[in-house]
Amino acid sequence: QAQFDESGGGLVQAGESLRLSCTTQVRSPNIWVMGWFRQAPGKNREFVAGINLASGIELYADSVKGRFTISRAYNKRTAYLQMNNVKPEDAGMYYCVAGEYWRGYSTTKLDDYQYWGQGTQVTVSS
Repeated sequence: QAQFDESGGGLVQAGESLRLSCTTQVRSPNIWVMGWFRQAPGKNREFVAGINLASGIELYADSVKGRFTISRAYNKRTAYLQMNNVKPEDAGMYYCVAGEYWRGYSTTKLDDYQYWGQGTQVTVSS
């Protein structure tokens, strides 16, 4: 049974910062990548950022590159998303995800991630 401990969401003013944390207790011993998808009202779920737990290679959507930074703990099962200079378009439900497969910089698709958390809401006020 997949389990995620997701935290850090909430209300933030545009231009301010927020940090999301996620620890997974997924039973699989072969978790290679963790990251976040998000979904805004009326929009499709979209990839935000991911990280290879072993190598630390980072993946970013073009819309957040330069503002968001993903990192992981040495224990390889916790990921952090530092969200700087948040914009109203960043609002939505952020889902922590984990996957067993690494396809390099192409690991940005819904089907790449087998395990999904329940999500944490990020609300941006102007």
